[in-house]
Amino acid sequence: MIEQMRGNVNTNLDKCGYNCVGTSGKIEQYLKDDMCRSVLSILNEFDNITLKELNEMKDEVISIKGSVTSSIHKCTSLHSDLLQLLEIVQKIGDNKELCLIASIKCKHIIQQALTLLGKSGKMFKVQGKSEHNVRITSDSNTCWITAICALPDGQVLVADFNNNKVKLLNQQYQVVSHWDVNARPFDICLITPSEVAVALNNGNIHEVQFITVNQGKLVSGRKFQLQHECRGICHHQGDLFVAFGQELYKYTLSGKLICRLYEHRSFKYTGKDHGKSILITFVLCTGICLAIVGKGV
Repeated sequence: MIEQMRGNVNTNLDKCGYNCVGTSGKIEQYLKDDMCRSVLSILNEFDNITLKELNEMKDEVISIKGSVTSSIHKCTSLHSDLLQLLEIVQKIGDNKELCLIASIKCKHIIQQALTLLGKSGKMFKVQGKSEHNVRITSDSNTCWITAICALPDGQVLVADFNNNKVKLLNQQYQVVSHWDVNARPFDICLITPSEVAVALNNGNIHEVQFITVNQGKLVSGRKFQLQHECRGICHHQGDLFVAFGQELYKYTLSGKLICRLYEHRSFKYTGKDHGKSILITFVLCTGICLAIVGKGV
């Protein structure tokens, strides 16, 4: 708008200079006065629009500030309520009546939290279910699926805890490839459309192993060691978030420790597979999706 009005002013100045050549002083004065009126009109229009827009922006900023302040207050209040309920639930034990009351109260507060976070709390309808056998001839133990990771092309990776394997399933959920890892695979997260990171633990082995899916085959890639166990792992905006015990760590993809983000001593274990509060709270704040895990045949 400023550039357009500046152009209008220059146009009037050029017009005035051109028309003033060879004219009498009276006509020249008239053209100058006309130009001044045009300039003042443009400036007044600009000032009026600017003030109006500034007032609208000011009102919008005040509204947003009020909304954010209110949301922070509600989040703090809900967090406090959930923490109190958590402490109560831990003390209830096997009292069924108290468990029912606590369950109803928790459901109500969780619904409030979902609403505050912009979630609808909408129920999903299960259209069907099916069971698939992921056991292969080289398995020596009963399969125990501790993590599932779906690839964009419809293939699925599963972590077989009992057999120390990562298995690739096609779109019909048939095992088409597998990779033997040197420790128990606890969790998997997607890094790129064809690469995943696997959290491994066994005795003194604590590491993150990267595996790539290439033309229906699993190919082992780089890995890095950890100074602590790794039971839960997520990838978000180029960083890895690793959960162990009561702690949550942030790493680069190359394995450099950035910081320890959080520590919570209320639970023995922390992480998305254990359903505890620390990583779930982190997930709600960052928008990372929880993985669906369970036992397999």
